[in-house]
Amino acid sequence: MSPVLPSLSSPSSAPGFPIRRLRVRPNSGCLFPVSPEYSPNTRVQELAPLEGSGSDHPENRAAGCPSPAPGQAVLRRPWQGTLETVASAGPGADAPLAGPLVGIARLAASSPAAETNRVSAARPEYFFLPVRSILNKCDSQRVPFEWTINPYRGCEFGCKYCYARYTHEYMELDGNEFERKIFVKKDAAVLLARDIARKYKYQSAASGGLAPEHIAIGTATDPYQPAEREYGVTRACLEELARHDGLSISVISKSNQIVRDIDVFQQIAKRSLLHLTVTITTTRTRLARLMEPRAPRPDLRLAAVKQLRDAGLSVGVFMSPLLPGITDKDGEVEALAAAAKEAGALWFNAGVLFLMPSSARTFFPFLREKFPRLVRQYEQWYTHNTYPPEDYRKRIAERLAKIRKALNLTGRPWEEMRKPVPQAQLSLSLESDAVEGERVMSCAAG
Repeated sequence: MSPVLPSLSSPSSAPGFPIRRLRVRPNSGCLFPVSPEYSPNTRVQELAPLEGSGSDHPENRAAGCPSPAPGQAVLRRPWQGTLETVASAGPGADAPLAGPLVGIARLAASSPAAETNRVSAARPEYFFLPVRSILNKCDSQRVPFEWTINPYRGCEFGCKYCYARYTHEYMELDGNEFERKIFVKKDAAVLLARDIARKYKYQSAASGGLAPEHIAIGTATDPYQPAEREYGVTRACLEELARHDGLSISVISKSNQIVRDIDVFQQIAKRSLLHLTVTITTTRTRLARLMEPRAPRPDLRLAAVKQLRDAGLSVGVFMSPLLPGITDKDGEVEALAAAAKEAGALWFNAGVLFLMPSSARTFFPFLREKFPRLVRQYEQWYTHNTYPPEDYRKRIAERLAKIRKALNLTGRPWEEMRKPVPQAQLSLSLESDAVEGERVMSCAAG
């Protein structure tokens, strides 16, 4: 049985690996009521960090985005039409944006469409995002990395629970566009070479100057989503990282496409610290397809873990998110941990569902359709909080500790990253409390 919620059907085995058993404002008791006054971008101005490494970045200066004079062209997004002038907008014409766009929203508005060979009508739209930096500084004390790299903004996998939908709101886009409008960060490798030279420190403050700063790849969007096959931004970044000595790097993905880059991972591992994490939410293929409609099957991800370990790389499995009442029943977490161990994973951990307003607007309709009996419990837990109750999280943590002990697996080896040893390891769980949730998310979003 679930520690709190009712049990679901029994898990089935995944082919290839045998299984051994921020706060939301209240509004009439509903998490996200449909209202003409309610906009999914209500909190954009309140939360929006700008692209780059901090307040000194050119795109973060108001002077870089002056307000247009009357009659001056107002930037519009490519999917809304061409540039329009305030003066020429007459009755019945599409109204221009309410005000001038700044920062990442301005960059998104000027992003040209990216050519694609994909012909499926269901494919997302792609745009080249002209960023000026690829390393995003993370100042939070609650995560074990100083820098993040997200080669794309948006992710085609379309996971119903995805916390990163808020990043599209920074661009003044609805969070539901997260899997439909994918932004490709152009010239990433060139930017990365410059960023490492200018920003990166080989003696991190967190380690007392003994270990290098850590670069986490894939904290907000999957670096191996389908776009990577066409645009190769992740590969280009990895090839640049392979040219440097003494870095500390981790990559997290839920795609088996990660094995494509085993050769460059091996090059990096010879010169720097490298740790890979494969995210797997459940061993049940049908359930995974419901929750993660366009992500690779769980068994394919487990096979990727084995292939990476066979190549001599440091790999772990992250069960994220763990969904109360859906993936936490008796035997469910244990089955995934056992499958991860059999695939060769060196560590295993799980992160309980973190639900922001932008994510809730996608997740709750899914929950009502597929798991209606859980809706009331989720509304009680998540209407006023982004995490479930502390006692539930504590029980999950105790359960994970027992599982790891039984399987001789380590957990999140964050502490190793703060030691002056070459075998430091990382798992990218963002289990910060809601009090610092916005700061952590700003770090991850770059």
